[in-house]
Amino acid sequence: MRPDTPAAHTTEAERLLRTAEQYPGDREPLYLQAAAHRELAGDRPGATALYDTLLSGDPANPHLIRALKAANLWEYGHEAEARAIIEGVRRARPSDAAPWQITAETLEAHDELEAAESTLTEATGLLAGGGDLPHATQSLLTTRHRIRRMLALPHDDWDDVADRLHTGTVGLDELHDPKRLWSLGSSDPAELQAEITRLRSELGTYRTALSRPFPVAVLHWPEPELDELLAAYPELEAEYPTYRAHLTDIEASLRELAAAGTPNLGIVRATVPSYEAFAASESTPPSNADLLPQYATTLAARARATAWPPTRGTDCWCGSGRTYGECHGGEGRE
Repeated sequence: MRPDTPAAHTTEAERLLRTAEQYPGDREPLYLQAAAHRELAGDRPGATALYDTLLSGDPANPHLIRALKAANLWEYGHEAEARAIIEGVRRARPSDAAPWQITAETLEAHDELEAAESTLTEATGLLAGGGDLPHATQSLLTTRHRIRRMLALPHDDWDDVADRLHTGTVGLDELHDPKRLWSLGSSDPAELQAEITRLRSELGTYRTALSRPFPVAVLHWPEPELDELLAAYPELEAEYPTYRAHLTDIEASLRELAAAGTPNLGIVRATVPSYEAFAASESTPPSNADLLPQYATTLAARARATAWPPTRGTDCWCGSGRTYGECHGGEGRE
């Protein structure tokens, strides 16, 4: 059961922190989840303490942590510090969408619409460079479209891109129309029915986004991790007869999925402590092979997946040090 009271959120935060002590390899995502539960419990100073603890080390996602910290600080009266952090995040120009999104939504939540719009415009120019845009970048464009609509700004090229990417039956201009707020208070049945239709369309769009499949991820066990796994759980040798066969199976599986038209393919790096922690959370023995695809999906959901195939000229996913084209990318090519 999900926590739904402050006390339950506090209990869940403490459980996550205990888990982080047992599995330091997963410390950062577990601390971020614990901080979110502390915020929901109303313990915003406690959440800030967790963000500071992460930032005092060498976190994998420092810009994301700073953005979350700023959002939290502003909510309990530390506006000046939050603004300073937000400016620092913007100056750092992070290459992933999440810090930009959180920063812009924080500004929007405090009626700083012009600053939110300029933040999103800066992020769009940096991240939406062409080709197929990741879903997170598309979300930036949609948020930017909505805020510009609230500011009554004319459409620009990025707004046109957001319109083209939108798949709902009701267009973004209508969904983001500020006048819709007035319709919700109308006594005219026709206006109310029209608004219900719009809301249903919007809900359908959100459901599509929320149910969007995580990258279809395949587990990659680095050789030392695979040796440790099989030593502890020899029942899994049927899945991984040799390390070389493991690497060959990864590439073959991904190519087969790509040939079938499966989108969002990726590879996730597995570790024994992380896998054991996941097995414990599922109350299932790690020797159960049925747990492996669930573990892969969970890692992908935590944004641990690396996109496959690697871009031209980049190192192969297997860690050989050679480029993908010289390594697994060259296998089976004409």
